[in-house]
Amino acid sequence: MQFTECVQQLQLKDKRLIRDCKTRWNSTFEMLSCALKFKEVFQMFKERDHFYGCCPQEEEWNKAQKICSLLEAFWTATHIISGSEYPTSNLFLQKVQKIKSSLDTYAQHEDLFLKQLANKMKEKFDKYWGDCNLLMAIAAVLDPTKKMLAVEFCFPKLYSEIDVSKHISKVKEIINSFYEKYVAEETNKGAPHPSESESFGSSSVKTNQQSSVYSWDDFDDYCAKVETSETKRSELVDYLEKGRLKKNEIPKIFSCLEWWKMNRMQYPILSKIAADILAIPVSSMASEATFSVGTRVIDSYRSSLSPDTVQALLCGGDWLRKIHGLKKKTKKEKTYQEIFLQVSTS
Repeated sequence: MQFTECVQQLQLKDKRLIRDCKTRWNSTFEMLSCALKFKEVFQMFKERDHFYGCCPQEEEWNKAQKICSLLEAFWTATHIISGSEYPTSNLFLQKVQKIKSSLDTYAQHEDLFLKQLANKMKEKFDKYWGDCNLLMAIAAVLDPTKKMLAVEFCFPKLYSEIDVSKHISKVKEIINSFYEKYVAEETNKGAPHPSESESFGSSSVKTNQQSSVYSWDDFDDYCAKVETSETKRSELVDYLEKGRLKKNEIPKIFSCLEWWKMNRMQYPILSKIAADILAIPVSSMASEATFSVGTRVIDSYRSSLSPDTVQALLCGGDWLRKIHGLKKKTKKEKTYQEIFLQVSTS
């Protein structure tokens, strides 16, 4: 009661503390960052209640501040990568690089506790990210605000000097391989198929007349020489050689997929590669979340729905939420997804 009175007297925006969950490290960050806002409340409460002997000392507050600054990069990356809107994979590389830079900084910290903590975390990080993650690298290259410069900027901070050039060359090799594969598919798709046996009659005569009208042997020979002599740059070379988009050239809310959609006429093949690569999730959803979503859809009244129908219902609900700007429901509210399910199954 006295603690609440102290909060009200200091007129803090946050009204209560957050309890820690031992099995979730991000809750530790939320608990400490929230407690730091109540620093004055703890001191005031100690002055009013003489039996209160757990008030943190100044050294402990400083340690909590340092731990929060270390964990903040992880917390931010977790919310972006595992967000409910499922952001595109081009955002992953910069977040991993920021985490690595934070760990490298704290691994040289003068505070022994933080130094030991950061070194243990850095050891696990380097072990996990020892090999080049091609998904996050290629996705960053396909971001028009980053391109190949993002890889050349981040890789020296992520990997040792020996492996940097090897990983960068690997990324370039894979991108070129992807592009050649998509070009081959488009070429095969556009190749003329052998026509069926033509019937005799007026249609064949009409075809012969058209061929004679459009035949211009001298012009065709000239075009063949000119077209073969002119070297046309590929979409990939054109995209990479053009400068990246600067901050002042893009809106505050920038969508990489929307940019590729708007430029698909200029880059028809690269836009398909971007749509396939950027749509790959950078992390798998937690199994608990998957089962909780399934419980809301496949309940006792809809247990006979086929997998295709369930997938359609889930996608429909997500699309409706996105179109109408709705967020996930609270306990007392119904989401648009549930309304959609009720209408579709009624």
